Amino acid sequence: MTDVAKILALIENCSDPEKLRSWIRNARDKAEPRVADAAFRKLVSVLPKEKPGTVEYDFWQTIHAFEHVLSEERGKTTRLARTRQKVARVGVVQTLKDWATSANSTDGFTMLLERNMPELTGEAIVLRHARQFGAEVVAAATGRLEDAGIDIAALPGAAPAE
Repeated sequence: MTDVAKILALIENCSDPEKLRSWIRNARDKAEPRVADAAFRKLVSVLPKEKPGTVEYDFWQTIHAFEHVLSEERGKTTRLARTRQKVARVGVVQTLKDWATSANSTDGFTMLLERNMPELTGEAIVLRHARQFGAEVVAAATGRLEDAGIDIAALPGAAPAE
């Protein structure tokens, strides 16, 4: 087993956010993108307090991922304060509905696509949890992703609108 394979196995079984952040930093310093990506994805999977498989878990996974990316890029802790305030006011599902049906895509949607993370967009979350959203919301999310050139069938757990 190579050193990278050993580290990837350790990451897969790790639930300590600080260790995962350390692996991300070290992997970036050593130009090991596979390790950095694996540690990043594991980090955002362990941060949400919600039950895995729920729309709330997926939503907070996205928020944590986006905040982590922005914090790294800006060199300081960055929180999505307006998004967090909106969720406190109207809830996760309504926030996702608003994102998917807005006339224009959010800055977050564009930034996640630029970073090759379409599965973390609010629109992808809507598709994964289509039963919790009306047909018009699912259609809007599908349309936005397709207009951006995203292969809906390639998104984990997402099904095209019926």
